[in-house]
Formats: sequence, C-alpha cells, structure tokens
Amino acid sequence: MRVSDILRGKGAAVATIGPSATVAELLARLAEHNIGAMVVLAPDGIVGIVSERDVVRRLNDLGGGLLDRPVAEIMTTNVATCALDDAVDRLNAVMTDRRIRHLPVVKDGRLLGIISIGDVVKVRMRELQDNTEQLEAYISHG
Repeated sequence: MRVSDILRGKGAAVATIGPSATVAELLARLAEHNIGAMVVLAPDGIVGIVSERDVVRRLNDLGGGLLDRPVAEIMTTNVATCALDDAVDRLNAVMTDRRIRHLPVVKDGRLLGIISIGDVVKVRMRELQDNTEQLEAYISHG
C-alpha cells in the first residue's frame, strides 16, 4: 500500500499553524481538532512540525511562561516528509528510526496531507486480517 492509498481513504485535510502563533494557541487548536501534532507553515512552505511531545519537553524546561512563546521556539525544524508514491514499509521505518509519529505528505514543496502512526497501524492491521482470511480460506478449501 502507498501513501496515496491512505490519503484517498482518510482525506487530505491537515491542520496547520504559523510559526508566530503562541504555544497556548497551538494547544487550543490541537484540542479543537483532537490531534497530536500540527505542521508549521510559513508563506514559503513547511518550516517545522510541532507535537504534544515538544510542548511537554519544553514545559518541563521553561514552566508556564512557555504558553506565551511562539511555536517557532519549540517546533522541530528538521521535518521528515513522505511522498504520495512511498510505500507504507518506508513510513514505518522512518517513524521507527526517527521516533516520530507524524509525516507530512509533500509534492513539489506543497503540503498534501499528513500520515500518522495510527494510519500506518490501521494499514498493517488490515493487511494482517487479509492474510488471515486468505490462510483460513486456503486451509478450509484446500
């Protein structure tokens, strides 16, 4: 299965935030959309990604004053991305190696969607179910 297949099933909507938005605004938007990360967009494209984990780590360092600081201060700037034709196996490897849970989908510098670890797990579960059904059919018919 490919990234394009996942996006076709889940849609391409991506919640984004600007780098100058405050961490308090970020938290409100994460809660509003019930998501764990947002892509940080500037006029020239993706400049970062910020997750609940980023907030927690910096909150530990900076305390409550963090809420008034810009997202740009806590975002990850070395953003791993994926392409529409990438296989789920590649995503699994990147997420595991980099210890991340979200990969923006990019084509020609444009943000097309986002894939989460949950999306990857759903694909794997579907593949396992399909394999199980095929094996059961083979055993019972053959």
